[in-house]
Amino acid sequence: MWYHKLLHLQSSLQNLMKRGYTGQALQLSNFKSLFSLSIHWCHTASKSVSCTWHQHEDHLVSALLSSALNLIIFWHLLLPELQYASTVMRFDYVWLRDHCHSASCYNSKTHQRILDTASVDLCIKPKTIRLDETTLFFTWPDGHVTRYDLDWLVKNSYEGQKQKVIQPRILWNAKLYQQAQVPSVDFQSFLKTSDELKKFLQNFLLYGIAFVENVPPSQEHTEKLAERISLIRETIYGRMWYFTSDFSRGDTAYTKLALDRHTDTTYFQEPCGIQVFHCLKHEGTGGRTLLVDGFYAAQQVLQKAPEEFELLSKVPLKHEYIENVGECHNHMIGVGPVLNIYPWNKELYLIRYNNYDRAVLNTVPYDVVHRWYTAHRTLTTELRRPENELWVKLKPGKVLFIDNWRVLHGRESFTGYRQLCGCYLTRDDVLNTARLLGLHA
Repeated sequence: MWYHKLLHLQSSLQNLMKRGYTGQALQLSNFKSLFSLSIHWCHTASKSVSCTWHQHEDHLVSALLSSALNLIIFWHLLLPELQYASTVMRFDYVWLRDHCHSASCYNSKTHQRILDTASVDLCIKPKTIRLDETTLFFTWPDGHVTRYDLDWLVKNSYEGQKQKVIQPRILWNAKLYQQAQVPSVDFQSFLKTSDELKKFLQNFLLYGIAFVENVPPSQEHTEKLAERISLIRETIYGRMWYFTSDFSRGDTAYTKLALDRHTDTTYFQEPCGIQVFHCLKHEGTGGRTLLVDGFYAAQQVLQKAPEEFELLSKVPLKHEYIENVGECHNHMIGVGPVLNIYPWNKELYLIRYNNYDRAVLNTVPYDVVHRWYTAHRTLTTELRRPENELWVKLKPGKVLFIDNWRVLHGRESFTGYRQLCGCYLTRDDVLNTARLLGLHA
């Protein structure tokens, strides 16, 4: 019986739309008797649109059905629901009023909101809703009209964002990266042409590492290279750092010892985003650089032990750096989970992994501690799999850029004199450069 009533309702609405009907207080008795609803709608589209939307009780209702659509989507009380382009979306009326892009609500030149959100009635609901082609028009109680393109709503709805990847990536182990044969970029071309800069940034965003070749082996040229992409982030290590194995700072990196895989500056509240390495000189043996895609390892954990992945994304840890060497006196503390994800789409965006600098684990109760150690062991096992290790020999003229929020780095022990320089880059500025070049970042 319900099926036949729905078919009859659909047929009635389609016939009205074929005749180009425009109305404001249309009462469909069959629909009302079926759902106890009052319908108010306007339709001026020249042809039917695959879009349906409804609302219960005293709220406005509109039904727009294509010939292929047999499903009716409701605007549940204060949560309007819309189906368009195979996406079912729910919107709050305050949200719909707040995101109005009319000239009195939004400055299109500065891309900033004018509307005072605190002035919007939290119980607001529209007087009428109209669809014209693929644009929705909301008329509010004060007469103000808000218009939305349906594609814009799909793109900016919570449901749309859940399906959207913030940063496209290619996850890799050593074999996958080598098979990809990611090209390096030449220093002079990198400096002179936007195409080479764009190519470099595209590879960097996808893989989390990238190389520039034929760079004169000096700190000045390395700095010039870095500034082509971003502002240099000055830290407690200075603007450009330059080090050997003289233990001039209170850090194991300033020795000849091997370094296990880790991310840098976990003891900053916001770890440095990009790291730059340039080996200026090495008179000895060993010293290869180890690179591991932390996101690839985390993906393995997610697939094999999802409850452990979730625990690593929720337990906050302290990392600490205490230094009292010469004139360098620092005490840094950063707090955050090992795995950091966006809550709406569960996308991993930062891994904070450094067993050297992890502080006392005192941020979780007793019954969670052992489970955390188990989860940490699972991740460490993945990070230490030999097939996940990419070993690179840095040499003068070859500069390595590392996404410190994704790729872990380490080093084998070495002999002789080894001299490196480098810096950290401001992550926001790197992504800004990429977006201005038309990249998805």
